[in-house]
Amino acid sequence: MAKKKVSEILIDTLLAAGVQRVYGVVGDSLNGVTDVIRQREGIGWVHVRHEEAGAFAAGAEAHLTQELAVCAGSCGPGNTHLINGLYDCHRSRVPVLAIASQIPSAEIGTQYFQETHPERLFQECSDYCELISTPEHAVRVIESAIQTALVKRGVAVIVLPGDVSEMEVEAPEPRLPARHRSATLRPSDADIADAATMLNGAEKITILAGAGCAKAHAELMQIASALKAPMVHALRGKEYIEYDNPFDVGMTGLLGFASGYHAIMDADVLLMLGTDFPYTQFLPHESKTIQVDCRAEHIGRRTRVDIGLAGDVGETIRQLLPHLVAKTERAHLDKALANYKDSRENLDELAIGKPGDDSMHPQYLTKLINELAAEDAVFTCDVGTPTVWAARYLAMNGQRRLLGSFNHGSMANAMPQAIGAQLVYPNRQVVALAGDGGFAMLLGDLLTLKQLNLPVKLVIYNNSSLGFVELEMKEAGLLPFETTLDNPNFAMLAESVGIRGIRVADPADLHASLAEAFAHPGPVVIDAIVKRAELSMPPTIELEQAKGFSLYALKAVMSGRGNEILDLAKDNLNLLGL
Repeated sequence: MAKKKVSEILIDTLLAAGVQRVYGVVGDSLNGVTDVIRQREGIGWVHVRHEEAGAFAAGAEAHLTQELAVCAGSCGPGNTHLINGLYDCHRSRVPVLAIASQIPSAEIGTQYFQETHPERLFQECSDYCELISTPEHAVRVIESAIQTALVKRGVAVIVLPGDVSEMEVEAPEPRLPARHRSATLRPSDADIADAATMLNGAEKITILAGAGCAKAHAELMQIASALKAPMVHALRGKEYIEYDNPFDVGMTGLLGFASGYHAIMDADVLLMLGTDFPYTQFLPHESKTIQVDCRAEHIGRRTRVDIGLAGDVGETIRQLLPHLVAKTERAHLDKALANYKDSRENLDELAIGKPGDDSMHPQYLTKLINELAAEDAVFTCDVGTPTVWAARYLAMNGQRRLLGSFNHGSMANAMPQAIGAQLVYPNRQVVALAGDGGFAMLLGDLLTLKQLNLPVKLVIYNNSSLGFVELEMKEAGLLPFETTLDNPNFAMLAESVGIRGIRVADPADLHASLAEAFAHPGPVVIDAIVKRAELSMPPTIELEQAKGFSLYALKAVMSGRGNEILDLAKDNLNLLGL
């Protein structure tokens, strides 16, 4: 058996796992690893400007391919910079391996320069986190980490001291028996029978479907047809559920539609399929609930569940269908569909542009992006208001993809996720919907777009504020504080680094500006000036929220900031030119 350096074992095992690239910033403790990457065919190094961006990019790659993606950070600050992006990957359940290099092994525990303890630091955002302390330890740790990331669809972390990476040990050929193999979990026959009995006895059933339905579109249509059930989707399920779906009645939750909210609240039985929807205030308290999830620990942690089915969504539906009595009464479904039609029309009425205006409604911007983008476009969206508009105005069609920090809720994810997406799909259009605050937070990786010449179309929703935070303050009855952003001309900034920049404020110029950007062969920054005082209201307004807005209005007037109230009214009540 031939001897190899630990760094060679690591990279050869990554190649066996199908890994094509590693995202990161080089550093001395990573030299052993990066030097092997330099010499190996089939794997490359993606030089980002910040390790957090590398982790987000790896997460996007893993989301789109469902294959292992890899990021790396040198010792100390290099790998601590990974942590926010890895939290997002972990909470999004995508298979990512992080290589966290470490100081020389003999110095661990001496408060050496840049010393941290990654094996402790990353425990909370990973399913596997181990230190390779000796070369004999390497093969099993590396293979176990990769296997865990693939099987659990989560983050695994290898902590590797720089000196250990250069040591040699006998190395067998890599073995990864879990790659391309998975077991299908199904509920017991008794649980299937109980669920079928409850569904057959119910008059009004609503389905709430999430990301766990990714491979079960046909089965969803079958069970919704049998139950005459309207289907509400969670945000992470939008790309899998919304298209070719005559039962879809939109989203619920903070970003959703009144139709989705009422379809759930009016039901006798809520059937939750592959969703860990977190907002309990949008879940029913009186009706009965059946929940299906391949992660049994998710069942019942958001709302009281009467029947829990631990199983794959598609397989569970296939087991249920023979036991269901097809319903003929569709009053509940028709009411929900009518409500959705009204909700959709109301939203579309907001997506207008008045020629000659000095800023645009973000709804109009997103609607035109949706109309002009490619049929197989990959969209990424920053947390906050870009996520709101993406959820409401981007239409999924079974080819398009949508990524965001939907569980972790981190700023600054859209641009780095777009980097990963464009590297995975070099011939597909990738459009990043970035907030001005989120874009500025990881602004340095605009240079990565230029250095790699990735043709990402980066649309900045420039309202010179932390818009969603500002809205949250107003809802709480507070005057907005420290939410204003003194932004540069982002289009000129892009041009200064060799990226095409387009600035647009007049709605009359928007169509041509987006068409020009989408036709450009390289990266483009579209600096879109959007209205600041734009409300993104949830489907149901609670009393405390109404009180909060009233209190905010009173405080604004009394403090001499009454112009904010006028702007709010102007931008939200006069959208139709009334």
